[in-house]
Amino acid sequence: MTSTQSRYHDAYAQWKSDPVGFWEEAAREIDWIRPADRIFDAEAGTYGRWFAGALCNTCYNAVDRHVATRGDQAAIIYDSPVTGTKRILTYRDLQEEVAILAAVLQDMGVAKGDRVVLYMPMIPEASIGMLACARIGAVHSVVFGGFAPKELATRIDDARPKVVLTASCGIEGARVLPYKPLLDEAISLSAAKPESCLVVQRPQCEASLVEGRDRDWQEEVAKARAAGRKADCVPVAATDPLYVLYTSGTTGKPKGVVRDNGGHMVALKWTMRNFYGVEPGEVFWAASDVGWVVGHSYIVYGPLLHGATAILYEGKPVGTPDAGAYWRVIAEHGVVTLFTAPTAFRAIKKEDPNAELLEGHDLSRFRALFLAGERADPDTIQWAERILDVPVIDHWWQTETGWPVAGNPIGLGLLPVKYGSPTVPMPGYVLEVLDEGGKPVPPDTMGSIVIKLPLPPGCLPTLWNADERFREAYLSVYPGYYSTSDAGYLDKDGYVWVMGRTDDIINVAGHRLSTGGMEEVLASHPAVAECAVIGVKDSLKGEVPCGFVVLKAGVAKAPHEVETELVSLVREKIGPVAAFKLAITVGRLPKTRSGKILRGTMKKIADGESWSMPATIDDPVILDEIGEALKQRGLAG
Repeated sequence: MTSTQSRYHDAYAQWKSDPVGFWEEAAREIDWIRPADRIFDAEAGTYGRWFAGALCNTCYNAVDRHVATRGDQAAIIYDSPVTGTKRILTYRDLQEEVAILAAVLQDMGVAKGDRVVLYMPMIPEASIGMLACARIGAVHSVVFGGFAPKELATRIDDARPKVVLTASCGIEGARVLPYKPLLDEAISLSAAKPESCLVVQRPQCEASLVEGRDRDWQEEVAKARAAGRKADCVPVAATDPLYVLYTSGTTGKPKGVVRDNGGHMVALKWTMRNFYGVEPGEVFWAASDVGWVVGHSYIVYGPLLHGATAILYEGKPVGTPDAGAYWRVIAEHGVVTLFTAPTAFRAIKKEDPNAELLEGHDLSRFRALFLAGERADPDTIQWAERILDVPVIDHWWQTETGWPVAGNPIGLGLLPVKYGSPTVPMPGYVLEVLDEGGKPVPPDTMGSIVIKLPLPPGCLPTLWNADERFREAYLSVYPGYYSTSDAGYLDKDGYVWVMGRTDDIINVAGHRLSTGGMEEVLASHPAVAECAVIGVKDSLKGEVPCGFVVLKAGVAKAPHEVETELVSLVREKIGPVAAFKLAITVGRLPKTRSGKILRGTMKKIADGESWSMPATIDDPVILDEIGEALKQRGLAG
């Protein structure tokens, strides 16, 4: 389609001329217990609240309301090449499983407003657990299963959960990763002790249960089923929190992004048809993890709110068993749309550059590939287009927004593609690019990308128990705007180009990780005097962290020994997800005269980009030393 055939411009203009009317119309797709008094209340919250006065239940909209019309349709297809397991849950099955688990949670003392932390692998119980919380008005907080105990403990302390839902293990490729010892250590580190833990015992690894605190998931569910126990959907306010999802904070302390019930349902339901171009009854696959925002929005909630079928995949793009894994899943389950990170396709391309493993798989129903999580490089997009012969769509959004800020909306009709750009802002978002003084810059000029307030439905209304931190982190830098912390520009056609982060968050294979958090770990090593972590360009993962360390005087160990220890330390404290493999010992770090480490310049040197000498540098020679150290490791352009 060309832009003249796309309905995008009409939809965007309609939203801009009447934002309240636009979202009121979108809200008709949701079943409300009581409709909103006001679609948007500008006086409520930090910048206003959507669907004020409405009562609803997210689980009812995602599960129960579909049972009458599509009860025998698959709601979730679980496909686990790592365990050789497949399972289909129809909407009717899902309603039963969720209602029973919700009753178990109620019997464990969980009530409306209580928090429940999930530390789960990619198994059906993870989705069932999230939906069971939503059913009874509890607030879930999912922590990615690969996170180390200290990271999990900080989230437990912030959320103060009554119950933790977990499993005995996760499976990473061929490796079984026991979760229970990690959870036990996290609870011992945390000040806020959960009352109880519910543990799915997986056959690959049995967990030992702590008496008086831990319960066997399968046993508790079986008892509730035998007793006929099922929980009804509990009415909640549209503005009540559905979940808290922690994202890396620049201070190392995670930020609890709050998602409310009403706006979240309206926005996600709108995107399924209008953005992703998926119809109810079709199979949609977000190849992500429930621990990330993509898993929340487009494995668990978006497809189910829309009456589609969601794929829950426990495996990798390569290695489970090979680089043809995605083609098997698409063909076997009739996937129409796949959404994954560019990293996945870079990995597939690296293993199978000629796409030989695609042969023999029937992808006739497959019609679009969406990429997000980090910048999609044109090479990867063009390779995917060539082998799949479907539109490959880069789109851009954040944990905080919960749904796409910018993209090419296949449901409204595709716009012309500009490789390297996620295309245009969606209805709900006015994007501007500002300079450091907060003034708009001309087209094609780099600056900070900001979103004009108010944010649309589905975006975060605040941070968990931290309104002031929310204001300070997102709204205070440019008054009247939400700061995305992304840098880039808008071109003369209004296309957005997202070029990188403006803070210390790096993007490793679609996972946002704080370099500040990694620096904290490096600095804790007794041999390290000071350190700096930067994200270095990587052809597979987008970025990988690189740590520069200055050793204390008189350290007896050889630098390479310390470097090896530091790599292990980051792996232990943050987890393998950090992909931290490079620590470089240097004599000193480049700084401004006021003592600020020049990380941005170091990154440019590492990435082989052109750079100019910062005016405020203390000693220019240090940058040559950094360049030399990088060259010795095969970096620096």
